[in-house]
Amino acid sequence: MFQPLTGQKTFGRDLPDYDALSNCIRCGRCLPVCPTYQHTTLETQSPRGRLNLLRAVEDGRLDLSEPCIEAHLYHCLDCRACNTVCPAGIPIGELIVQGRAAVERVHRRSWIVRFALNVILVSPRRAEIFAGPLRLLQRLRLDRLGVALLGRIPRLGPVIRDLVQMAPALTEPLRQQLRGGWAADKRMQDGPPTMRLPDYETKRLHRVGFFLGCVMNVAFADASRASVALMERFGCVVIAPEDQLCCGAPHDDQGLKDTARRLARRNVESFERLDDLDAVVADCAACSGFLKEYAHLLRDDPNWADRAARFSEKVRDITEWLDDIMPTHLPLPLRERAGVRVTYHEPCHLANTQGVRRPPRALLARLPNLDVRDLPDSTRCCGSAGIYNLTHPAMSKQLLDRKMADIAATGAGVVVSANPGCLLQLQWGARRHRLPIAVKHIAQVLLENLVKRDG
Repeated sequence: MFQPLTGQKTFGRDLPDYDALSNCIRCGRCLPVCPTYQHTTLETQSPRGRLNLLRAVEDGRLDLSEPCIEAHLYHCLDCRACNTVCPAGIPIGELIVQGRAAVERVHRRSWIVRFALNVILVSPRRAEIFAGPLRLLQRLRLDRLGVALLGRIPRLGPVIRDLVQMAPALTEPLRQQLRGGWAADKRMQDGPPTMRLPDYETKRLHRVGFFLGCVMNVAFADASRASVALMERFGCVVIAPEDQLCCGAPHDDQGLKDTARRLARRNVESFERLDDLDAVVADCAACSGFLKEYAHLLRDDPNWADRAARFSEKVRDITEWLDDIMPTHLPLPLRERAGVRVTYHEPCHLANTQGVRRPPRALLARLPNLDVRDLPDSTRCCGSAGIYNLTHPAMSKQLLDRKMADIAATGAGVVVSANPGCLLQLQWGARRHRLPIAVKHIAQVLLENLVKRDG
């Protein structure tokens, strides 16, 4: 019996490129690196399985509104590990996220997700406002009472419980020190003593625009202060526009492409006003990764394509930038050489999306007082994955438990990373497993060890 030839029969906005979907040779190279496939061994939970679902939609064999399509696409962590091993060079992760955007056209995300992304994670300022009640509860030590009361709300309760349990001790947001436009070296003169570094080099060589992440501003403001202090010390004038918004990575991840494009245009415009920047630096791996994708995101917009391309060319992750500007050998006293054991967890958005693997390790190697231990399978996702730990808590916790077992096996007292989602997840894991392990941003570790020279 003759079978009709397959071919694209379904068309629509945001559907993935059919030729790219067809290029999958189903070799299976992506299976061993996919966290969800490793845990389920289900073909539909593999990268090639998800591509096959999307191709079935465009072949006209499945309807895009089928619940299974949405479920399997969003079960993906978007860690992009599959991209790194695909012999055909297929941008698997990007195609899956594109498929989510197509699904969003026929079935909108839940009101909880849309509220979190369209109301809270819009800008550092908005995230700061919504973090205010939690900061107050923490100061009054009433956060556990809040969990007990709000945790009973149907559907929303479990999310609130996990959010509060994952939350670090919130400090003063960095945005408050950026208001009205900001030259960082002026503000740093009044910074706390822990910000003071030995005077390796004070000559200003670079003019840097600092991108302040929404979560970094409220959850890891001290890490961003450390990033700025390091850049200042090693030859940068650091400035930041007050009106910058969220990078758009969480929105793109959840299929909200139009919102991501709107945020991208605003951010490009904000940083253009700073003129003649040598680099735009972000200390959130998710932010730096998505800022680099603005050129692709706005490629079809004739008014913004060139502007977005120029912007993306200047974006550097903090680990890349510090690796470029910091001296290769930092003079530390001999008495500091037998130091703390640390291990490094690679954020997916840094290692897989940006291909930035060497710089973080090179930075840690500059500090001879650190005993750096290799983390087994360090690029495997920790389970944070944007808001995945809230939308898919069971899978997220399984991935986290495995990650914490690997960290504990290194014997390290400090685990280092470079993305706020990873930091929150790993801190939660340390509490869940009662491990005496500190979780720190790489900028904090660098700053602390450089400050010790004057101690």
